Order: sequence, then C-alpha cells, then structure tokens
Amino acid sequence: MMSIFRSSALSQLILGSSSIARRQILTDMGYQFTLMSADIDEKSIRKEKPEELVLALAEAKAEAIMQRIPDDDNIEQDKSTLLITCDQVVVYEDAVREKPSSVEEAREYIRGYSNGHTATVSSVVVTNLKTGFRKGGVDRVEIYFNEIPEEVIEKLIEEGMVLKVAGALLIEHPLILPLVKEVVGTTDSVMGLPKELTEKLLKEVLAST
Repeated sequence: MMSIFRSSALSQLILGSSSIARRQILTDMGYQFTLMSADIDEKSIRKEKPEELVLALAEAKAEAIMQRIPDDDNIEQDKSTLLITCDQVVVYEDAVREKPSSVEEAREYIRGYSNGHTATVSSVVVTNLKTGFRKGGVDRVEIYFNEIPEEVIEKLIEEGMVLKVAGALLIEHPLILPLVKEVVGTTDSVMGLPKELTEKLLKEVLAST
C-alpha cells in the first residue's frame, strides 16, 4: 500500500501507541512514523456502550499526547503532523472486557471463547496537531471459535502475552489461530488497527489541512 503522504506540508506521522501489533500493521501499510505513548488512567473513563468507550479512550490518549508535544523537540510545530491514537475492547455476551486483571481472569476469558464467539471493538482517532482537527471511527469484528483445549489455555497463560491484551484475545497466536472457526471482519482490526478505517481517517484529516 502506497503512503498517501506526498505533500511537503506534512512533516510526520505519529503513532500514539506502545502496541507492537499496531506498529507492525502501520509499517505494513507503507507509512513511516514516530512513536509516542499516552499515560492515562483508562479505568477513570467509563461509557455505557463499547463503541463510545473506545472512542473516548482514544481521544483521551490524543489529548494526553498533545499536552506533551510542546516539550518534544522532534515535533515541527510549523508543519502539519498527524497523530493516530487507538483503543480496543473485547465484547463477550454483551460484557466489555479490557486487559485481564489477573491470571485467573485471563484463564476464564479464554475458556469462555471455546466453542463460542466474541467480538472486538476497535477505535481509531486521527488528530492534526497543527489545527486540532480530529476524526474518529470504530470497527467491529465477530470471531467464532472451535474448542480450545485446556493445555492450549495453560500454555498461553504461561507465555504471558494474553495478560497484556484486551479480553486475553490473540487470534493471530500460533496456538489459537488453528482453533479459529470464522472471522467476520479483518484480522488487522482484531489486532488493534483496522487498516481500511485508518486509511480513511488519515485521508480525511489530511484533506482538512
């Protein structure tokens, strides 16, 4: 995919996330970018609907990063720089799942997916740091599973990565991928950065400059 940033008016793109998966997806899309992360209290932001929650969290991350920009010498204030922030939750039987708070909770989450289904709700917010113009959107993916054996669950728990992601859900993991029955949506969205939505928002915000 070719980068849409051909204009000299754009100095750089920032990914406001520490997620390795998001970093890889944005690289695969053909973009060059710098990294920043937001230090916010996510639990202090609550919304009734998952779509509203992930948007509110992505916007809060953008605001937190923007407050740090004046102190960052790497940002060229006289040019348009776009900031991408994101968030994701897993929705299981109408309950919102964020990162598991314990090993036992992660184990319970994964057991629930066995022979069942869940969904991811991912937000992307793009902010023009020069003008403050911002656009956001949400993408939902439904995921259906075959049986997840107990030994697979224990290996995932022991490895530890499932403790760091929403809903302890890693469908791209080699242990889980063969057990995924169907994905209604895109894998990149499940991994936290829906490509199509991100591309759309970048174009819309860039066009506003």
